[in-house]
Amino acid sequence: MEGAALTMESTSEDALPVDSDVSPDSSPAPADGQSAEPSIAPARIVEAILLASDTQLPASKIASIMGVGTAKDVRAHIETLNEEYTERAASFRIEEIAGGYQILTLPIFNTWLTKLLRVRQETKLTTAAMETLSVVAYKQPCTRADVEAIRGVAAGDMLNKLREMNLVKIVGRAEDLGRPILYGTTKCFLEAFGLPSLEDLPQVEALKLAPSSKAASTDSQENVEHDTTSAELGDAASRVIPFNETVEEDAGGA
Repeated sequence: MEGAALTMESTSEDALPVDSDVSPDSSPAPADGQSAEPSIAPARIVEAILLASDTQLPASKIASIMGVGTAKDVRAHIETLNEEYTERAASFRIEEIAGGYQILTLPIFNTWLTKLLRVRQETKLTTAAMETLSVVAYKQPCTRADVEAIRGVAAGDMLNKLREMNLVKIVGRAEDLGRPILYGTTKCFLEAFGLPSLEDLPQVEALKLAPSSKAASTDSQENVEHDTTSAELGDAASRVIPFNETVEEDAGGA
């Protein structure tokens, strides 16, 4: 009978569910490489990682941090989370930005969030900076002379400022006389404007550089096109606001 009692007690412990309310002292220590909380759903781990991250993370990086599953599994977890957010009408979603994932607020809340961030945004990116950035974004790779031909003013200092803000970078040198420096946008630019890639820039008529032989009226027309481009790009920035506001803080610290 004593042997039978021991067998019954052992069977009862083996049948205990993973998520049962068991005291910490009676729980076995997790082995190396295993999660200390095996009852936590993987989707919740993905959610916690993205909430704690100050920038977008690729699916492969998230899987590496989790220590289990693949990038495909992470994307499936993200779909599950977004479905849950939709069902409970959450104010945010997990979006793919610049090759990674980040939690972003929904556009419907931009009215209030824009009021919150307006002062900071105005101090971070002036009108002149936005105009210069829009030219680089749509004409890249382009030289300083290309930017100056469209804006009609010197652009050297503004390009340097945008480089300090990590929105513009040097991408090479042109084959023209003197091999001038070519400029292009950075990954931080995609993050700041909530764009998965450069192909997702607002669709506007492509800017045309004015050859030296063209009349001043042509330059005037290009300035009109540029103003439209700058406005479209600024509108794109207001449609998606990062949940963590990380990009703006980085830009301000430059």
